[in-house]
Amino acid sequence: MRTRFLLALLLVLLVVGFEVQGALLPQQEEPGSRSLLTRMQESLSSYWDSAKEAARGLYRKTHLNTVDEKLRDMYSKSTAAVTTYAGIFTDQLLSLLKGDQ
Repeated sequence: MRTRFLLALLLVLLVVGFEVQGALLPQQEEPGSRSLLTRMQESLSSYWDSAKEAARGLYRKTHLNTVDEKLRDMYSKSTAAVTTYAGIFTDQLLSLLKGDQ
């Protein structure tokens, strides 16, 4: 667990370091040059958009009223459960932060 955290921290620091290093270098007027962070954001955005489109296409292919009703029921039950557990977590966190008063 600790090595994963250190690896993630190292990667974040590496990306930030390259961004800072790129900001310190004199800007060259190249229309095609973009920062690493910008390219990563664009690629993640395109992956997210393609995944959404694939999910929409799959939903359109298999759209059945019974499946739609089951999805709505599952959504309402899961949001109710998440709301309940989020409330419990918030109460526990607040009591932990306040301490014994």
